[in-house]
Amino acid sequence: MTAPHILEGKHALVTGASSGLGKRFAEVLARAGAKVTLAARRTDRLEALAGEIAAFDGRALPVRMDVTDVASVQEAVKAAETELGPINILVNNSGISIQAAAENVTPEDFNAVMMTNAHGAFFVAQAVGQSMIRHGQGGKIINIASIAAKRVLKQNVAYNMSKAAVEHMTRSLANEWGRYNIQVNCLNPGYIVTELNNFYWETDGGKRLIAKLPGKRVGDPAVLDAPLLLLAGPGSDFMTGASIEVDDGMQAAGF
Repeated sequence: MTAPHILEGKHALVTGASSGLGKRFAEVLARAGAKVTLAARRTDRLEALAGEIAAFDGRALPVRMDVTDVASVQEAVKAAETELGPINILVNNSGISIQAAAENVTPEDFNAVMMTNAHGAFFVAQAVGQSMIRHGQGGKIINIASIAAKRVLKQNVAYNMSKAAVEHMTRSLANEWGRYNIQVNCLNPGYIVTELNNFYWETDGGKRLIAKLPGKRVGDPAVLDAPLLLLAGPGSDFMTGASIEVDDGMQAAGF
């Protein structure tokens, strides 16, 4: 999906942009006219993505950011705004998952998930929100949670907890920052095929899971393009604190 020019003149920061959904989000925003800051720990991949965006006349700036390190977040936001101007759109996308039965979750694994998915998401939102408040131009913050914010994914207790936290954080920030004309919304994808999980859907376990889903299918990343552009653009000017499920009915499934 393309939406030429609807984000012309805007500056979007995408975290977790080195692969998967973050990479897709960055490309979609750039094609819609935004200048895009690409943030992640793997800068080699960011450089490659910046080259791909430049090939269709977009503008992208790679910056290293470790969302678990508040100083790294603040430095990356400062570098992005020095180069491309105030950030108008944040896609708060970084996240990890470590699967294990609840009785086997280690403190190290639990902390890794929560530090990235909850702690990291908040301090990225805070750094960008502070800038938006300071510049007085409003803005859009799009937190990428998961259908796990609404229903349990098996053997993923820390991930489930972290994404529920992101969704409630969205409502909290929307409540506080509405007076600054900052819209804070949440996107909750269901099962989407990415480079990290594409092999799984061909396994027996993956096929059994697909068979339980309402539509008997998993989504292509392109299914998130339109909701992303809605939340990033003027169509969401009267939306804040909302969560949008893009899950092909998974929330309603009874398994």
